[in-house]
Amino acid sequence: MILIAGPCVLESRDTVMRIAESLGRYYEDCTKDFYFKASFDKANRTSLDSFRGPGLDEGLKMLQEVKEQFSYKILTDVHDYTQPKAVAEVADVLQIPAFLCRQTDLLVACANTSAVVNIKKGQFLAPQAMEHSVAKVLKTRGFDGDISYENSQKYGVWLTERGTTFGYGNLVVDMRGLRIMREFAPVIFDATHSVQSPASGGATSGGDSSMVEYLARGASAVGVDGFFFETHFDPSIALSDGPNMIELKKLEKLVEQIDAIRMVVE
Repeated sequence: MILIAGPCVLESRDTVMRIAESLGRYYEDCTKDFYFKASFDKANRTSLDSFRGPGLDEGLKMLQEVKEQFSYKILTDVHDYTQPKAVAEVADVLQIPAFLCRQTDLLVACANTSAVVNIKKGQFLAPQAMEHSVAKVLKTRGFDGDISYENSQKYGVWLTERGTTFGYGNLVVDMRGLRIMREFAPVIFDATHSVQSPASGGATSGGDSSMVEYLARGASAVGVDGFFFETHFDPSIALSDGPNMIELKKLEKLVEQIDAIRMVVE
């Protein structure tokens, strides 16, 4: 099982290293393919005044330190076509933010690296439409055959579900979409962003972290390749996405529940 976890954004070095150290059990678990996640820049914050992160250069230094100290594989976001080449020198997975999932230049730039490309499904798209984003990466990497789960896995393309816009400031997860997208790519379920309430907290996004465990258990029963959790030792002081994060001490129990469900389903 792929497990992606970490803070939404790179905060202070001490905070990042403390969270990274707390996730060591998942790296050591031979049943998990663990990736440490954190963003060096949150380019789509609601407000101009919101914390965005340390930026590309300083952020990559922090991620490199995490990688060297803990031997974790790294996943982080990229936001424009100028970033992937440099970021891929540190990150094992380049993540395309949901709002940018159709941006051809960005997808092609990521495909021209050796990193896995994780494309988050746009909140505004049907799951079937993501096949076209997958195809852009596969064709750039020299594959021009059928778009299938096996070929996407071979050429390093994942899809991530993070909820679909349903009215104003609300997201829902259609579990059918997990199965639909899994026809043409490995699928990760982002349980924490799926409970987000975009731009509903005034100058920030709100969320309801109490629903994370229910959606994660549901996705586990449907069948996915992995899970994505933004986590923090104290979400109330997190500098981004605190309302939908899961607290570190609650993550262990939830992962145990997911494992149990996966054993039954498989």
